Amino acid sequence: MFKKLLKGVYSRIPGIRELLQISESANETRNLVRRMSISLGQLNAAESLRLFDLELERHPRYADPRRLLRYAFAVCSQNGEDGIIREIFRRIGPGDRIFAEIGVGDGTENNTAFLLSQGWRGFWIDGDRSFLKTIERAANLQDGCLKSSVTFVSRENIAGLFEALGVPKQFDLLSLDIDQNTYYIWEGLTGFRPRVVVIEYNASIPPDVEWRVQYDARRTWDGTHNYGASLKALELLGRKLGYCLVGCDFNGVNAFFVRDDLVADRFAGPFTSENQYEPPRYFLRQRRGHPGAILDRSAP
Repeated sequence: MFKKLLKGVYSRIPGIRELLQISESANETRNLVRRMSISLGQLNAAESLRLFDLELERHPRYADPRRLLRYAFAVCSQNGEDGIIREIFRRIGPGDRIFAEIGVGDGTENNTAFLLSQGWRGFWIDGDRSFLKTIERAANLQDGCLKSSVTFVSRENIAGLFEALGVPKQFDLLSLDIDQNTYYIWEGLTGFRPRVVVIEYNASIPPDVEWRVQYDARRTWDGTHNYGASLKALELLGRKLGYCLVGCDFNGVNAFFVRDDLVADRFAGPFTSENQYEPPRYFLRQRRGHPGAILDRSAP
């Protein structure tokens, strides 16, 4: 009541009156921009869902059924990786269903949490210990299906860490998402031969440019696009290690590699960065349904 009375008095004083009018106009503008931003966000989300659900299979670039993008879906992943990983293993066979993931976040949103619910077993490594709480809360992960380590990984320590955890020399899926030094961590795992590798790439770099950050074991991502490696650099490293680049997710975040001896005619070639590249579409990230969680684990 007092504030309203005071405002009435001030509104009659020259100069103060004009300032109050400007302030009210600014507030109206801010509210309008906020409403427009929400509407535009909803339109972007609706358009991205329409693209995935209705248009992707008809687009000339993705018409080949051997392309992986039409199979994308997200249960615990960020960018449809769950569906792409599932489709890759449908084509090459499930193997022993063992994974190793480096960079698992809080454990509820990554590339292997959904696999745990399907009876897979594996290894989680992250420099942040927040994922341990997720494991502790999940009673059905206490049967030895998941081994973990809170470690800041480097090119120098990653192979020894895998050996200490008991990661087999040959296993099914390696997922790498540590932003800055991802290229060099894969380079440090030359003694291990996973059947499939999912690795983050820097989509800001054109697909015909071989580029990677300078290596510094303690360096972390500063939030800019000066991180990781281009898709071309990863394609060439993969080729050196015996892998083919078979696709990328639509948002331009992860690249998918399959070991040479498993590729045959199962995927859409040529297996080059120029053919498989997807540009950065980070704004299209859209979680469907309820908040993420690790689903109950089914029998192996």
